[in-house]
Amino acid sequence: MSPYLALLQFGSTGWGDEIAWGVVVTVTLALSTLPFGVVFGLALALAKRGADPALRLSANIYTTIFRGLPELLTLFLVYYGGQNVINSVSAAFGGGPQELSSFVSGMVALGFVFSAYSSEVFLSAFKAIPVGQWEAGRAVGLSPRRIMGLVIFPQLIRISLPGLSNVWLNLLKDTALVSVIGLADILRQTGVAARVTREQFFFFGLACVLYLGLTLLSSIVIGRIETWTRRGEVVR
Repeated sequence: MSPYLALLQFGSTGWGDEIAWGVVVTVTLALSTLPFGVVFGLALALAKRGADPALRLSANIYTTIFRGLPELLTLFLVYYGGQNVINSVSAAFGGGPQELSSFVSGMVALGFVFSAYSSEVFLSAFKAIPVGQWEAGRAVGLSPRRIMGLVIFPQLIRISLPGLSNVWLNLLKDTALVSVIGLADILRQTGVAARVTREQFFFFGLACVLYLGLTLLSSIVIGRIETWTRRGEVVR
């Protein structure tokens, strides 16, 4: 057996189980962050289009902050700042110190960033939908909520998918940042293996392959979703 394959064996003799767990953690973190980022990003886009100036200003400030800050700094602020807030609240109610998990910190921090970028994607998609769609809905007697749900939202998802796919791929890569706060993702597990075995090139190369594999799989899935959303379009 090749010595490199021996390093990837499962059990006490290799690093296969640790790295496999790192893949599971990375994928779970990205998938857990996705719905929070999409829903909050859509809410931010609606706020930016709303009639309330204070709401528009708040949404713009939010996106400016989290698009402008480095993702690693956002992660540190959530992890350490959130820990301080939780401990302060716990102490105020007579409780002891509480620990904020690395997974939750990573999900919240990446969710802030993902929602900021996805809001811009949704905002652009809204602008791409003709105003006549709203007017047509009102003309047939639909309420604004039904116009949004039946007419605008399906088009919004189809138009925003290419932009959201790019944001998703960035999110998938940004999950590597959580390794600095102790979460056992792909990068942390391969880094530990590299330090212990002194096979840095092999294990970091393996991390590259794993991230590229996840990116390729995501591209295939997103491509099929885009094909499905365009199933009703007329071929010209």
